[in-house]
Amino acid sequence: MRDIKLTLAADGIDPDLVPKRTLASGVRMPVVGMGTFGSDKYSGEQVAAAVIEASTLGYRHFDCASVYGNEALVGEALQMVRQGGVPREELWITSKVWNDMHGDGEVIRSCKQSLKDLRLDYLDLYLVHWPFPNFHPKGCAGDYHNPNAKPYIHAAYMNVWAQMEELVRMGLVRTIGTSNMTAAKMKLLLRDCTVKPAVNEMEIHPHLQQPELYAYMVENGIQPIGFCPIGSPSRPERDRTPADTCDTEDPVILKIADRLGVHPAVVCIMWAVKRGEVTIPFAVKRGQLLGNLKAAVDNPLTPEDLRAIAKIDKNCRLIKGQVFLWRAGLSWEDLWDLDGAIKQ
Repeated sequence: MRDIKLTLAADGIDPDLVPKRTLASGVRMPVVGMGTFGSDKYSGEQVAAAVIEASTLGYRHFDCASVYGNEALVGEALQMVRQGGVPREELWITSKVWNDMHGDGEVIRSCKQSLKDLRLDYLDLYLVHWPFPNFHPKGCAGDYHNPNAKPYIHAAYMNVWAQMEELVRMGLVRTIGTSNMTAAKMKLLLRDCTVKPAVNEMEIHPHLQQPELYAYMVENGIQPIGFCPIGSPSRPERDRTPADTCDTEDPVILKIADRLGVHPAVVCIMWAVKRGEVTIPFAVKRGQLLGNLKAAVDNPLTPEDLRAIAKIDKNCRLIKGQVFLWRAGLSWEDLWDLDGAIKQ
């Protein structure tokens, strides 16, 4: 990648105008970030180029993870962004520890590797990607099963969380949080932790609004971060089923988009921001990147729109997690503690 002098595009969004959420830890997080999971469809080089493009459009928040396999390339792009004139303190960089690094000392080692790959001295936010040590090979089929998979074991998770807390004490991360947690698991974590999670990253879009879990997080001072905010049209094949629905084809979303003169995906981002989330849509195309960020600062959704969207929740989970199941006879619903009990 070449050296660049980063200037805000003529049609870009002033980063200072992008709203921020104040987390329980006191730090302020931009409400819209760029997700960097390229799925099986976009190369690391494409994602890294989009990071630079997004920066010229006003993005300062980037959501990364070790398992995405592109942090070294994203890190090179972020270094160019900083060298191009964006101070480190204006950026918000998230990463996540993957499921195969939950052992003693492994969380800290994984964080240090992400810092090296991303060319950073610290992360603004570090998350436990999933509450299981179960993992799958890249590009696996939807029915893949790891014979070493385990159910949620709270003592093991608390060992992971103790290392997350240590990362805060070490000054390597400013804020820690969870991802893909249920209320049942979060209750145990809140009971036993020393440093409370500031956020929970969770699948949220108009067809999966998760109102009870969302409310539980807010009531406990935990900021919801929504992934798949437009329904994840680029998700891997293993996460697709015939019963899945498409948010951007919903008549309610289409009607609002037509009235406002925007793409239906932008309506989904507007809804997320208006609802109080932080949202991290993935995009590599300039128009999509710009439209997603504009939704944070130009958001004319009305109370009537919000009421209409509240009625189209279909409880349609797209990232079901079935590849993390630990024994035969279980279904993906067993990962999500739907009856309030943690399945063993």
